[in-house]
Amino acid sequence: MSLRNFSVSLTAALLAACGGSEAPRSSDAQPATATEIAQNAIIVDGHIDVPYRLEEGWVDVSEATDSGDFDYPRAVAGGLNAPFMSIYTPADLEAEGRSREVADKLIDFVERIVAESPDKFAIARSPADVERHFEAGIISLPLGMENGSPIEGDLENLRYFYARGVRYVTLAHSLSNHISDSSYDDNKQWGGLSDFGRAVVQEMNRLGIMVDISHVSDDAFYDVIELSKAPVIASHSSARHFTPGWERNMSDEMIVALAENEGIIMINFGSAFLTREAWAYGTARRAAYAEYRENEGLEDSDALAQSFNETYANEHGPYPYATLDDVLDHFDHVVELTSVENVGIGSDYDGVGDSLPTGLKDVSTYPNLVQGLLDRGYSEEDIVKILGGNALRVWRQVEAVAGSN
Repeated sequence: MSLRNFSVSLTAALLAACGGSEAPRSSDAQPATATEIAQNAIIVDGHIDVPYRLEEGWVDVSEATDSGDFDYPRAVAGGLNAPFMSIYTPADLEAEGRSREVADKLIDFVERIVAESPDKFAIARSPADVERHFEAGIISLPLGMENGSPIEGDLENLRYFYARGVRYVTLAHSLSNHISDSSYDDNKQWGGLSDFGRAVVQEMNRLGIMVDISHVSDDAFYDVIELSKAPVIASHSSARHFTPGWERNMSDEMIVALAENEGIIMINFGSAFLTREAWAYGTARRAAYAEYRENEGLEDSDALAQSFNETYANEHGPYPYATLDDVLDHFDHVVELTSVENVGIGSDYDGVGDSLPTGLKDVSTYPNLVQGLLDRGYSEEDIVKILGGNALRVWRQVEAVAGSN
């Protein structure tokens, strides 16, 4: 069954069941138009954390699931064609020497998804694969490695992961590693990239792996921009303009430099990435939770965190979820700074917990984003670029640079 020919009526029903009714609509005709665009365009999402979700317990995402933000029926309803599967390794694994082991395990999970449902999913190693799968009505699962720690100081490991299908690498995560300083870490041990990190970027250019600067420090970003011969991506970041002082998001100057490099910023849907209020609330709640666990001598767990968050909400008010309009503001901001060629989608579904904005709660709701863009005056041509055209263009350029080496 072709994704493009999926019934609009069934899509509308699934959207309503998954929160799609929250999209702004200015006339009865526009929702169908938004759905048609979502179904007929190739939607590339730069960052979805399904593999690490499966690390916590296997779920058959080829069928409807009770948990998480992604499964096949919801992806089809939303028109999603190429979600980059995040091969995420927690930062503390580097010190334990377990990063490569975990990365291999997560890639195995993606291969299992494909092996068990070859009529629904296929691993994509190139933009040509994505386009071929799209025509066949199959969802592509390209691989993006979140955190370069599995490289373990050996470029042969980078080549190994390229052979396994990894097509971007986020150089660092929540701690500075042997490649790059992290935006989250006060320990800026390299002042940007390490010497080995520079070699990693050069080898990524040679192989045809996209360099992802989400999570890295500002200095590391500028090191990458100066060094890379190929366009660079931010696979799941948003605009710091709306969260002043938070280095994890990108400053206006960085967004402009990224555009001059012909790269793209792929907007993260987590509420903390979108508004100052959500970022401040989440920051304060995390600090209070850490203090509570230390004082009580308790180990972290999902159940404990949920219980604490409920108590915190009773005392401090509910979490201030961002809205679809807040997400659209980030797209507008990037386009005003640069162009419609330099922005895409990096939702972070399955990676930001219960912090997604109203109207964009799971992968069924991309038509809501399309409707919002239509309501703000974006043309269908521009929306197609935002949904996936820009990401595929960058990927092709990275391939071209590799082919010229």
